[in-house]
Amino acid sequence: MKNNYSNVAQLKDLMTAPPMTAARHAEVLRKRIAQRRMLEEVRELKRASGTLFDKG
Repeated sequence: MKNNYSNVAQLKDLMTAPPMTAARHAEVLRKRIAQRRMLEEVRELKRASGTLFDKG
């Protein structure tokens, strides 16, 4: 689980920053989804390779 309290940005900086654009938000989400899929694929490959060696 991520620690949501690890950001050390000052409140003033956060409140005066311009909002994220829709395009930037979509880019961040696509990157997050791609990373999650990559991790899931690696887990599945590890699990599959483990079952192959167990049968022998």
